[in-house]
Amino acid sequence: MVKDIVLDMEANGEEIPEPIAEKTYSGKFQVRITPELHRRLAIEAAEEQVSWNRYVSYKLVS
Repeated sequence: MVKDIVLDMEANGEEIPEPIAEKTYSGKFQVRITPELHRRLAIEAAEEQVSWNRYVSYKLVS
């Protein structure tokens, strides 16, 4: 199916997007959360004696 879509896009002169798996990422992104959640996570990070970034990274993978 992907092959057919790529052929169709090429036939129409459309740009083929770079595959997600081949992109490079900076490791940074922004996300909006409620002030209440921000406060709770900041308190939890402080209680665990880790940085905000480390704590949020941990929460994302667990």
